[in-house]
Amino acid sequence: VSTSHLQLAAFAFGTVGWIMCAISMGLVEWRVWHVDNTTIISSGIAWVGIWRVCFISYLHVSPGYKEQFCHKFGVLDSFVPHEIYAAQGLLLIALIMGLLGLTATIFALRNIYMGIVDKTLITRFFLVGGFFYIFSGLCVLVPVSWNFYSVTHNESIAFPPSYYMPSSPVTQEVGAAIPIGIIAVILLLLSGTFSLSYRFPVTSNTIMQ
Repeated sequence: VSTSHLQLAAFAFGTVGWIMCAISMGLVEWRVWHVDNTTIISSGIAWVGIWRVCFISYLHVSPGYKEQFCHKFGVLDSFVPHEIYAAQGLLLIALIMGLLGLTATIFALRNIYMGIVDKTLITRFFLVGGFFYIFSGLCVLVPVSWNFYSVTHNESIAFPPSYYMPSSPVTQEVGAAIPIGIIAVILLLLSGTFSLSYRFPVTSNTIMQ
């Protein structure tokens, strides 16, 4: 047990990183657009996520949405940029890989804390968990970096008229989802490193004379 403190930390970091990955995926605040036409976008600010785009409007542009209008991206929408499609797929993969990493770590820690001394089994579970953590972290890193690049270069999106969005903002800035994703990447990569660093303790037999 005394040799698995880092791996216990890996499980804790991995759990928090996995949760933050899920939060980042669900948030709409990936890219914050500032627009000059406030006729429909009343606040002059719109939020572009990887699943939908939202803004506050005092007009009834969509029944049932009150003052907030959201429009979901369709699977066949050709206007959606590649970095958003990539984020959708990679973050789903990251969640699955992260969950598998947590499962493998739980099994390894269970064996240790229950006194099941099986060097091969414990070591393999930590190795598998570590690889899953690292792969999950890389799957989050790609869309986070790609969308960050798009924001810093103020890239546009050719929204159709039904979205009530301009094709390009006056300026845009990073939303809350991207820094949350960056923290998730750091925690998942740390979890993977800690899991892969596990070494089964070597015991020596002492002959008493």
